[in-house]
Amino acid sequence: MTVQITSLKPGEYAPAPDAGLGALSTGKGNLPLESVEVEANITALTCGVEVTQGFRNPHDVPLEATYIFPLPDRAAVTAFRMEADDRVVEGVLKERGQARQDYDRAIARGQRAAIAEEERPDVFTMRVGNIVPGERVTVRLTLSQPLPYEDGAATFRFPLVVAPRYIPGTPLPDLAAGDGVSADTDAVPDASRITPPVLLPGFPNPVRLALTARVDPAGLDLTEMRSSLHVVSQEEGVVRLLPGERLDRDFVLRLSFDASSALTLVPDGETRRPAPAAETGADTGADTGADGVDAEIDGEADGDGTFVLTVLPPARTDARRGPRDVALLLDRSGSMTGWKMVAARRAAARIVDTLSSADRFAVLSFDSVVERPLGVDAGLVPATDRNRYRAVEHLARLEARGGTEMLQPMEEALGLLEDPGRERVLVLVTDGQVGNEDQILERLGSRLAAVRVHTVGIDRAVNAGFLGRLAGLGAGRCELVESEDRLDEAMEHIHRRIGSPLVTGLSLKAEGLEVVAGSVTHLGSLYSGVPLTVYGRYRGASRGALTVHGLREDGGPWEQRLEGRPAEGDAPRAIWARAHLRRLEDRYAVGEHALEHDIVAASLRHGVLCRFTAFVAVDTRVVAEGGPRHRVVQPVELPSGWEAPGFAAPIAAAPMAASAPAVFSVMGGEGTLMAGGGAAGAPVGDAAFGGGPFAVPSGAPRGPMFARPSSPRMAPPAPPVPHSPDIVRPQLAAELARLREQEALAAPERRRYLADLGSRLAALAAYVGGENELSALARDLSACEGDPAADVDALWRRAVERLTALSGDGTSAGTTGSAAGRPRAQRASFWKRS
Repeated sequence: MTVQITSLKPGEYAPAPDAGLGALSTGKGNLPLESVEVEANITALTCGVEVTQGFRNPHDVPLEATYIFPLPDRAAVTAFRMEADDRVVEGVLKERGQARQDYDRAIARGQRAAIAEEERPDVFTMRVGNIVPGERVTVRLTLSQPLPYEDGAATFRFPLVVAPRYIPGTPLPDLAAGDGVSADTDAVPDASRITPPVLLPGFPNPVRLALTARVDPAGLDLTEMRSSLHVVSQEEGVVRLLPGERLDRDFVLRLSFDASSALTLVPDGETRRPAPAAETGADTGADTGADGVDAEIDGEADGDGTFVLTVLPPARTDARRGPRDVALLLDRSGSMTGWKMVAARRAAARIVDTLSSADRFAVLSFDSVVERPLGVDAGLVPATDRNRYRAVEHLARLEARGGTEMLQPMEEALGLLEDPGRERVLVLVTDGQVGNEDQILERLGSRLAAVRVHTVGIDRAVNAGFLGRLAGLGAGRCELVESEDRLDEAMEHIHRRIGSPLVTGLSLKAEGLEVVAGSVTHLGSLYSGVPLTVYGRYRGASRGALTVHGLREDGGPWEQRLEGRPAEGDAPRAIWARAHLRRLEDRYAVGEHALEHDIVAASLRHGVLCRFTAFVAVDTRVVAEGGPRHRVVQPVELPSGWEAPGFAAPIAAAPMAASAPAVFSVMGGEGTLMAGGGAAGAPVGDAAFGGGPFAVPSGAPRGPMFARPSSPRMAPPAPPVPHSPDIVRPQLAAELARLREQEALAAPERRRYLADLGSRLAALAAYVGGENELSALARDLSACEGDPAADVDALWRRAVERLTALSGDGTSAGTTGSAAGRPRAQRASFWKRS
């Protein structure tokens, strides 16, 4: 099979010639990370990937190397291996605290060891310790990921750089949680774990990058492959990066073929247990940590297999769309400079231009402050020609500046979207480069469930994990735009999503197949041109059928029945497990902290890495008495398209919080420096305005040296936000008032309204914590749309009664299990989303 591969725009993405202040190097060699190799095997809409990182110690003493790197946010990491000196050590997945103890103990003993940890859905940390002088160590990560499909094309996106992120908040007085260059703050207590130093332009290609993608259409009619951002070669279904490409932007490959509705049933292989440590070499037996016991996990406790359901949307009917309230948020912060600002303005203007006279809208542009178009009233305004013109005029004048204070504009936008009688839509256009993702989700998670949230991520190294989580909580769409050429296609998708879905209230009915309760990933709705892919677990033999039920735009029923087709492979189970874990982690983020045990158990049961677990590999051989005497944090590339700041550039942001003092590390005693952070006491700003971490090339002006204290491996925990029922009672009262106002709705509309109310109440129940009466009411209301036999009138009366009680004096049993009256807990470990 030979398919011609074309560029989205020939020549546009060729690497620019190196230019800058000089090169960072030492007489002993370069930085510890020598190479990154990515081997991707794409089969239809799934992909298996092996990532190989090669480290070398160029110094005269044992070394510990730290590398902060990205992976696809929906990928499931399922295996880890360390290779050195003809020895191979298989990694073990353990609870994160236990894995860190094992690693630190091994390093102190002089044993070679490595640990891989997740910091964000798309940001990971690799530490490799006791690399002896001149030695090379290779670590391999195995992962599986789904490929999103829309409008006849699947997309394989692999991120290659962690971009600098805006860090808000007040610095914590404790020692840093990690080895990055930003200070930990009360808003981002693990900021030092997600902010690697960044190389300034002029550094000779520091890392050898190799990426190969093997494409098997698996019976589908593959008609075209398109690559953006990188120069590639293609032969017989194999796509390769050309030599010399750098790790400064995402790799994107789009595959055009026709999808079809299908149900695939994949039985589990052998019973899954935590992977035992094993090694080959001069001797055998690895130290898996005598202090930790690896419990035997029954891999069939939750099902016998995984199903993958793909449903194509029906043709659009002529039903008229209802009026919409649209809040449009545009990020104009410093990291949005250059082509990103141009693309963001175009995207926002396109959304405004497509609004109809029946719609209302608001445009909020934000950096350190929030601004609105001049001459347009505050709040939502009718989408008249005059108002739309002034909004587009405002967008055209915007330039990048300042810091990314995202929480306040999102709160303001959600405050505008309060009319349940209209379709409520929030559109966020940004690169997502913030560090306080968990704080935003904690504060807004319960309110996002009441609106449709669409995110447009514009960058060549976008924060896809965070933007995907926002869109998921708001049951919306996340579009990633890596170039201006991609913008028009992405905006077509958003325009469809802003419109009404074709089928809502989706539910599944099994025939000859037992679907495990609570295992099905989010069903959502069906939109024009957007196939829906659903994963879940089943028990029994791999045969049977599933019928998908829903309601059309006109209120009529819709269904599609699909017969199961048996298949083999490990990827579906891993992809399902990662989605299941992500859903539990998001519930944890909005207040359900009791889920920690369940998250760890599910991660270990299915062998998939998450925020609460880590892979650790320990060699039994002692190679470095006394442990590493030198530690290096691998600096990363400045993302392509970002502008490098001057060392004394002013920060164009309002003063917020003091950053950490500048940090310098001597490379191998040769006097070459890496630098990070800003001047002590300087306000935190976006990297493009001098507030980010950068490595200083040789010959650059050098400031005073600052010694950095040794960082502990456990972070200072952050104080959790107390979730008293008093916090949500005003929202419950508002929901009760709206419910009483909707008494006159016709039966189909009453059913849809109760289902929407149930989804909002479920978020509020999670926010106050625990299983309670509000949770039970939310479940019953949410289920009524997919249950034709549900007594809508009885549910309506019950909702009025319970909301009356729950929004009153607080004596209802619905407040049990909440945070009311509890003493303020100690701060959780930094990797926990408190």
